[in-house]
Amino acid sequence: MDRPSDISAGTPPASEAPPEAPLPPEPPTADQPGPPLGEAPVAPAAPAPAAPAPTASAEAPEVMAAVPAAESAEAEAPPAKARKKGKSRRKQGYEWLVLVAASLAVALFVRAFLIQAFYIPSESMVPTLLTNDRVLVNKLSYHLHDVHRGDIVVFDAPPGAATAQVKDLIKRVIGLPGDTIEGRNGSIFINGKPLDEPYLPPDVRSRDFPPAKVPPKDIWVLGDNRQDSRDSTFFGPITERSIVGRAFVRIWPLDRLGLL
Repeated sequence: MDRPSDISAGTPPASEAPPEAPLPPEPPTADQPGPPLGEAPVAPAAPAPAAPAPTASAEAPEVMAAVPAAESAEAEAPPAKARKKGKSRRKQGYEWLVLVAASLAVALFVRAFLIQAFYIPSESMVPTLLTNDRVLVNKLSYHLHDVHRGDIVVFDAPPGAATAQVKDLIKRVIGLPGDTIEGRNGSIFINGKPLDEPYLPPDVRSRDFPPAKVPPKDIWVLGDNRQDSRDSTFFGPITERSIVGRAFVRIWPLDRLGLL
């Protein structure tokens, strides 16, 4: 006995049915004209690709922003010339400081050991030196040679001659160690002989005093203003150790500038 079939005889299955043929295109209507006869239909043109955006526009803000930054950096940092100028000024300041310090040291050294200025406080050396004259004193002279007769010397005022205002005196050397000195008849005698004193005006007369022997390492000093000078006729001879130096030039006033 035959089994019934799921598919009718002579009828193919639905899945195996042949495909339908495509329908012919409909003729164009009046509202939708077709392409011209004899020409293939033209495909619509593809839209042109958009041009890439220029990169300059994106980088421009960075460049424009960098310019103000550079200007700001230049404004904040001092120029090279300004820095060099500042260093030069500091160097000049150091040089001036060293120069002033060296000048001060030299001046102190010169004043202490070589040359010192003194002013004349009285008339004891008139007419050679007047009141308020200024002289330079060489402190090195008598370390190199002996005291000479006729020298004008500055020395420490001996006891009884110093005052609160006057610590040093200036006089002329008349008697040397070992001399016998005497004032007689207005003249000075050394070892019994009159002393020639060309530095005095002819009318100057010395005080009279008895003969005195000058001790070793001492000297006898007198002022050129013989009648108005406190000198060895009052306080006796002075020691060579008390001599500060030899006055060798008058520097003030300028109209009387000259050697002594």
